[in-house]
Amino acid sequence: MTKGLKKIKGATVVITGASSGIGRASALRFAKKGANVVLAARREEALREVAAECERFGAQTLVVPLDVTDAAAVDALADRVIATFGRIDVWVNGASVTMAGSLTEVPLEDFRRVLDVNVMGYVHGARAALRVFRSQKRGVLVNVSSVLGSVPQPYTAAYSMSKTAVTALSASIRSELRLDKLKHIHVVTVMPAVIDTPIFAQAANYTGRRVLAPPPVNAPQRVAREIVKSTRKPRAEVPVGSGGRALLAQHRASPESAEKSMATYVDQLHLSKTETAPATSGNLFESAPLEMATVEGGWGGRPRQAGRRMLGGALLVGALAVPAIARSRGRRARGPGRRRSR
Repeated sequence: MTKGLKKIKGATVVITGASSGIGRASALRFAKKGANVVLAARREEALREVAAECERFGAQTLVVPLDVTDAAAVDALADRVIATFGRIDVWVNGASVTMAGSLTEVPLEDFRRVLDVNVMGYVHGARAALRVFRSQKRGVLVNVSSVLGSVPQPYTAAYSMSKTAVTALSASIRSELRLDKLKHIHVVTVMPAVIDTPIFAQAANYTGRRVLAPPPVNAPQRVAREIVKSTRKPRAEVPVGSGGRALLAQHRASPESAEKSMATYVDQLHLSKTETAPATSGNLFESAPLEMATVEGGWGGRPRQAGRRMLGGALLVGALAVPAIARSRGRRARGPGRRRSR
């Protein structure tokens, strides 16, 4: 395993999407570890709240309101961090939005906005971070992707596409750094499963059904812990959350069965069968209300849990595992040279 930061205390960490969810949880965890924390997102008031929480741990903070789709603003963010702290040790690309709806029914303007934030926002962040890292010859870039980047689900084509792009972006950058022999610059792709954040309530939604966080739901602090850990011991890809690894493994083994199970999972547990919802662009173009600027989304995410302990996890992981288990049992029963029993 390659080595990243020697220590987190005193390191300077930039986090986009720091006003809520995984970004906010990560900021607090870095602050607890003694890092200087730079907080970037659209909601200045929310960022001020996060900064105050971080400062209670003794951390130095810098608040920079911006929209990650503005490349010049992201470049200016990097310059301001250098002017304030002298260096950037970690850059976490975490600002993301999502949308639910059939591909043929969602507004194209909304579709483009998801891609602009989730893909170009990460590109802008990566370019700004790498400009600094290359001059320092050291640094860790963390791109927060999703297991949906490898196993897309229905009704979230834009989000799934964007997370696939993020995973590809990370891999491409790693290859470039390897060719340039910059072995002390690392790129980590963190791939969360279902996480208890406000993103479900903030989502653009054109399904007519309320968007739910399908179980098993994991605590955002669990992802934050892995993000902080990955800056010390970088790995290329880091799946986080119950059911995530099983889902990725089964999709590689049998994409068709995994996609069928995912479709059922989304229809049964991700979109409400009883609660309707009006069409909305969510927080795509305007920031969500301040009361939504929280770490958790109110879905009861747990720090650690086995997927089989919850109905959703059992339905998803179990459905994915059954074909593979059946094949394996069949092979063991027959054994080499044995005839199939009648």
